[in-house]
Amino acid sequence: MTTPVLPSPCSKRLGLLDSSALAQAVDARVAEAWQLCREVHPDLPRPGVWLDLRGAGAGQANMKRGGLRFNRLLLEDNRLAFFEEVIPHEMAHWLVFHLENGPRLKPHGHEWKTVMRELFGLVPRVTHRFDTQRVRLTPFRYRCGCREHALTRRRHTFVLQGGCYRCRFCAETLVYHAEDGSEGRI
Repeated sequence: MTTPVLPSPCSKRLGLLDSSALAQAVDARVAEAWQLCREVHPDLPRPGVWLDLRGAGAGQANMKRGGLRFNRLLLEDNRLAFFEEVIPHEMAHWLVFHLENGPRLKPHGHEWKTVMRELFGLVPRVTHRFDTQRVRLTPFRYRCGCREHALTRRRHTFVLQGGCYRCRFCAETLVYHAEDGSEGRI
């Protein structure tokens, strides 16, 4: 059993933070993790931090953009886990990428697992276990002759622009059913 190296934040204090203060706390936690990573890699650049990730992913180390992205909705619902697990997880990706041959290494490979265990003192977990019901990307309900279909925003937008989808089972055109009960081909 390993002991986390970063100090555990007070869950009560985290629960009281408004959206702006929570964003500042995330930035401060990333800075703490970055300082720890610099003990291994002194030239490690500081990552940018954005709370703009959507969908079921909790975090993402985005090398092209030059920083870490986090899912604001999942953060709000799972504050302590974000500070204890998700931020170190993404910082481990950031560090490994900046090592020699980093871009060639597997995202959750040996080096990443070593950073999680040895530097952050955490069990290396690839996925989170958060409830993603609130962030599901299938809010648009469509029907055909045989069943109901859940379409993503992207597919719904395609229909709004004149496209259409057919059911693979009954071959009927899917018809949108709004939350208010109205229906009709869009």
